[in-house]
Parts: sequence; C-alpha cells; structure tokens
Amino acid sequence: MAVIIINPNSTQSMTDAMVATARRAAPGIAFEGWTSTLGPASIQGPQDGRKAAPHLLSLVERAVDQKADAIIIGCFDDTALTEAAKIAHCPVIGIGQASYHYAALRNWRFSVVTTLGASVPVLSENIRSCGLDRFVGRVRASEIPVLALDSDTISASERIIQEANCAISEDGIDAIILGCAGMVQVVDQVRKAVAVNIIDPVACAAKSCAWLT
Repeated sequence: MAVIIINPNSTQSMTDAMVATARRAAPGIAFEGWTSTLGPASIQGPQDGRKAAPHLLSLVERAVDQKADAIIIGCFDDTALTEAAKIAHCPVIGIGQASYHYAALRNWRFSVVTTLGASVPVLSENIRSCGLDRFVGRVRASEIPVLALDSDTISASERIIQEANCAISEDGIDAIILGCAGMVQVVDQVRKAVAVNIIDPVACAAKSCAWLT
C-alpha cells in the first residue's frame, strides 16, 4: 500500500518528521512525503490556509495520477480537505479529522492544544463539521509559532505541557490532542509529563489508512 503525505507548507523538516512518525505508527505501509514548496512556511490560521490550498490541490492531483492508495493532508487545520476529497479516487485523510474521530471512537472527551490563537476558530469549526462537538472540552492555543517547534523544541514542549496541564485541571477531559503536525517532535516529552492520553494526529492518520483502503 502506497500512501502520500502532503505537507501544505514549505518546511521540509516538518514533512520528514511526519513521514518518520507515520512509518513507526504503521510499518506495513509505504509512506512518501511531499512538500508544497510554493506554500507558506507554516500555516497559522485561515489566511495561510487559503494561500496554501491551490498548491496543495495541485499535489493532490499529482498523487491521484500516481495512483496513491491514500492521501494524508499533513496539516492539523485539514487544509482544503473537502476539496481534495472531491478530486481524489482514494481516501483523503486530514490529520485533525483522524485524531478527532479516534478520540470519539474511544469515547474520550478531549481538548486540543494547538499553536497560535489564529487557528482556534478554524479547528473549532472543523470539529463541529465532524459532528463531534460533544466530545470537546476546549481548543487551546499555546501561543507557540509553528516554526518554533523545530527551532526551539525544548521551550515549545514546556509551553505545550503547561497548557495541557491547564486543560486537565479545567476541561474535564480524558485526552489531549496535539494540534499541529510539527508537534510530532514533542510527543514523547508531553506523554512523559502529562497524566492523560496524548493523541498524535499524524500517527492516527497513518493507522487509519490501513482500514480505509
């Protein structure tokens, strides 16, 4: 099975980290990572998502031509997911979408810890569109820029842990979803420090490919 992970931003290191995570999560699947070199360096809110969409969709068309068995949209905002699904012959999975459904299937009430506040309305609407509002405690912003997850990983993980612990105290939850593809780099640190289930959306999407194809 061949699955293409499309990163709608232009940061290659994030693509590489997602592919490595996917391969660990679903070792029986051949994952390939594509980076949208014409996209923004990071996607932080609806404006960046709109800029990224045309270039992302052109890569989806290329993946269709290559006859991918599944496509993963490697942005937690699920950038252009609806449009991508309309032009693909195969399952198109958003990493945000996959993580929300995973939590719901486990009957876990969850909060999301994302990067900047600009993403909160987008993610809240995505959860509502999935029909999963009843599972949500809160969508929280750690106020960490996406690229800081790569350039200042230690400080970023500390801030995410702080926000996750606030969610545990205030939101009445069973799980935290890490709300950015770049957070694959801090999953282990957060799991060691936080006393609820930590959901890695890239791993969720990778595992979903096995039973959707």
